[in-house]
Amino acid sequence: MITTITSSQDPRLDPLRLNERQLTTIAERRSTLAAGRFIAEGDLVVARALDSGYKPEVVLCDAEQAERLHLQISQLGGLCLTADIEIRRQATGLGVPLSALGVFFRLEPQTVDQVIAQANRIIVVEAVDNPSNIGAIVRCATGLGWDGLICDTTSADPLSRRGLRVSMGSAFNLSFARTADIVQTLQTLHAQDFKVFALTPDSDSVDIDQIKIDPMQKRAIVLGSERAGLSQQALACADARVKIAMNPNVDSLNVAAAAAISCYALR
Repeated sequence: MITTITSSQDPRLDPLRLNERQLTTIAERRSTLAAGRFIAEGDLVVARALDSGYKPEVVLCDAEQAERLHLQISQLGGLCLTADIEIRRQATGLGVPLSALGVFFRLEPQTVDQVIAQANRIIVVEAVDNPSNIGAIVRCATGLGWDGLICDTTSADPLSRRGLRVSMGSAFNLSFARTADIVQTLQTLHAQDFKVFALTPDSDSVDIDQIKIDPMQKRAIVLGSERAGLSQQALACADARVKIAMNPNVDSLNVAAAAAISCYALR
């Protein structure tokens, strides 16, 4: 069912007025609870959330997207609203209203053990707190055939508004878990026959193009903060420390760029 909204003050629009901190707290986003809700921006991200089984609370669309999406929204228990461009602008606070904007409930989170059990190529992220970087890492990983993501509790949320926008919703198709103990997680990967590669510009690391990969070998790439790099504890858990050859006058690459190169080189 499609409901037409004629006033920007309609209370059915209230969830769309909430900011990210009101939808889910920072503590929830960075814990293993994954409680609360998230915002999907744009028809592509909304459609991918629906296709992945996320339950919508409310989705506000233009007429074309409402007609296209309303059956899925209704089947998943959500409310499909449509309104003219001015009402959508006023309700969402966006200068250029998107053709679809939705508030969704988060799914029950996966555990680290669940992600490790079902993935062969995993990205592990430590202290990457910029959601745009997390979104770009997710998009690189999914695009290059990696099938799992594990973030520590200081890293940004793949379902954040900005992270989802950058990943174009590909986060919905990547197994994801939080870890409160990255060392224990890396040790678990070892125990499950993963080869662990730590990305670092350190001079004693090996050029990534010199790494030889057995196609059947399960593997994990560990990425750290752009400023501080990986912790010594995380580096100590790696089977190999690898670097990307680059201009010696530049100290490092953006972590998302490093993720793209390493996901390709070690795929």
